[in-house]
Amino acid sequence: MPVSFSPRVTGATRTLRPQFLSASRSVAPAVVRFRRCASSAATAQTPTDNEALLSTSRSTGEPRTALSREQKAYLDSALRVNQAGELAAVLIYLSQTPPITKAHPKLRPLMKHMLEQEEGHFHKFNHLIAKHRIRPTAMYPVWKAAATVLGWGTGVMGREAAMACTEAVETEIGSHYNEQVAKLLEWEKQLSAKGEQLSPDLQVLLQDLRRIRDEELEHLDHAVENDAKEARPYELLTNVIRGGCRAAIWVSERV
Repeated sequence: MPVSFSPRVTGATRTLRPQFLSASRSVAPAVVRFRRCASSAATAQTPTDNEALLSTSRSTGEPRTALSREQKAYLDSALRVNQAGELAAVLIYLSQTPPITKAHPKLRPLMKHMLEQEEGHFHKFNHLIAKHRIRPTAMYPVWKAAATVLGWGTGVMGREAAMACTEAVETEIGSHYNEQVAKLLEWEKQLSAKGEQLSPDLQVLLQDLRRIRDEELEHLDHAVENDAKEARPYELLTNVIRGGCRAAIWVSERV
């Protein structure tokens, strides 16, 4: 059953921050950190590496109870997909920015703002992947190339196509994050019924997922406000991109 998005602040009511990162300032270091993460994740995973995140603690102060094997597998898969998806988002915006801002200089602050947020999301999941020794997706080189081509291609097609790309990607990603939020809330409810609670790390993860989801949906709002639906061919373009996102999520969960 589809999960509806929870109330959020839309792009129309948000105020962009006055200072923005340079479009290329931290992308190269981010990719380096991704590679370091992949290298560290190749080492053997030990129980203590995942204990903090993949466990629950009793509100009574009793010893913590480990999550089930299925719950651990879900979180490993979710964080692996999130990391790969955020790197792809960084590369899409990085590739779109030069042609879009050259043709539409007024969009420079917005493009920098969205890129900055995606870099922050990527760094967050990169940190979690390394901290908890979760194996990154083996499809990283493929997604890197695909995201770069998609960003450059839609950027060259023009502002409307670039914004349609953002609308399509953020529609799928917003839904993906919302499903993760719903899953953690379901676990929280089940644990509460037993007098237990999510571990502190899982509570922080839940807050981060909500924030990142809302920022992704803010990007969707910005895209619609900047004529995403005027792209031609809009339906074909967005349907292909959304289908590609769903396929990438499915593969990254498993590979």
